[in-house]
Amino acid sequence: MDNHNEDTTPIVPIHYNLEMGSLDGRAVIEFEDESLVSPAAASVSTNKNSFHEITHISAATSAKGYKQYMRNSVIDSIKIVIFSAKINILMPLGPLAILVDKMSGSHGWVFFLSLLGIIPLAERLGYATEQLACFTGPIVGGLLNATFGNITELIISIYALKSGMIRVVQQSLLGSILSNMLLVLGCAFFSGGIVFYEKEQVFDKATASVDSGLLLMAVMGLLFPAVLHSTHTELHFGKSELALSRFSSCIMLVAYASYLAYQLKRQKNQYIPVDGGETQTEEGSDDEEAPEISMWESIIWLSILTAWVSFLSEYLVNAIEGASASLKIPVAFISVILLPIVGNAAEHAGAVMFAMKDKLDISLGVAIGSSTQIAMFGIPFCVVAGWVMGRPMDLNFQLFETATLFITVLVVAFMVQDGTSNYLKGLMLVLCYLIVAASFFVHIDPSSIADKPPKPSH
Repeated sequence: MDNHNEDTTPIVPIHYNLEMGSLDGRAVIEFEDESLVSPAAASVSTNKNSFHEITHISAATSAKGYKQYMRNSVIDSIKIVIFSAKINILMPLGPLAILVDKMSGSHGWVFFLSLLGIIPLAERLGYATEQLACFTGPIVGGLLNATFGNITELIISIYALKSGMIRVVQQSLLGSILSNMLLVLGCAFFSGGIVFYEKEQVFDKATASVDSGLLLMAVMGLLFPAVLHSTHTELHFGKSELALSRFSSCIMLVAYASYLAYQLKRQKNQYIPVDGGETQTEEGSDDEEAPEISMWESIIWLSILTAWVSFLSEYLVNAIEGASASLKIPVAFISVILLPIVGNAAEHAGAVMFAMKDKLDISLGVAIGSSTQIAMFGIPFCVVAGWVMGRPMDLNFQLFETATLFITVLVVAFMVQDGTSNYLKGLMLVLCYLIVAASFFVHIDPSSIADKPPKPSH
């Protein structure tokens, strides 16, 4: 007897089909319910499966696309950094210098080739720094430009210091200051004055006066050890001069740190928009160029170029004395004139370019700012580094070099005191640099005379 109260709904068997398929190397597991599924639910299930398939396909495609994008990005980065600048035609001379050193050992050729090989590296370092500055903002960007602009000179100085060539360190750093203040700034004033010959270009004389004051402080730090040595008035002969140099170097580093803090605070206040500052910012943003490479590409290129400059600088420093003998050029001329011109290649090009765009404040920041960093940070840093290495690096740059620096700082301070520039001022600075170069060509280093045995008296 049938019981009508019982549930008579027929039991439909449920089948779970487990299908495994391969889609771009990925296992796809699909569960299909053949019953208890309404047509609407079935369509939803189909849509879900289609969505998963599309997701897997797009993931595989995006992975391939990402690899292709990275490959293209690396190729484009190499094209931009290595093959875009014409000066990079000198890059193969660096490896050629190493090859000549290994095969022949000709110091003259090794020095000449490595000197030319470093020029494009210094220029590309400046380019990579500018690209990185696009992502860091104007304040940090200015510090990056000043720091990496002088990295070539600092690397050469550290290698020379390790080799015990203290006079080469002193003269190359001094030459870097002279080159920036006379040659680089002079070329910037001259080229800007030629382009804008109908008017006088103007710049912020307050910043220039602060830099001039710091440079005079650096002259003071170099002057006292030189005078103490020349007058033979040391309390402990050979020790007081070194102790004074180390103490003064620490004071100069503190002064430079204070200068950085002042600059950061001052620039931060300058970028606060006041009375239409938004319009100025918009106008300024139109002049700014978009970066050509990414931030991480800039950092990677900076690391590669710095490492290559370090490697090539070792060959350059080791060949200086041999090149001086074979080419019959004084070591002082090589250290003060030739090495800084190579190291300042990036600053030179940048300062001239900005002056021709009527952006003299940036040109002064590159030229005088770089000189200030070498004088107040580079030289004291090398003294402290020599202290750590056990090398007696001091601030006694001899009277001739110190007097040259003193006169140069005075000339530049008078040139920038009114906050205007023209092509005549630039020409005067370049001509002053030619006088300095000629002076060091006929100058004999007192330390080399002291090393020679005295002539026998009759």
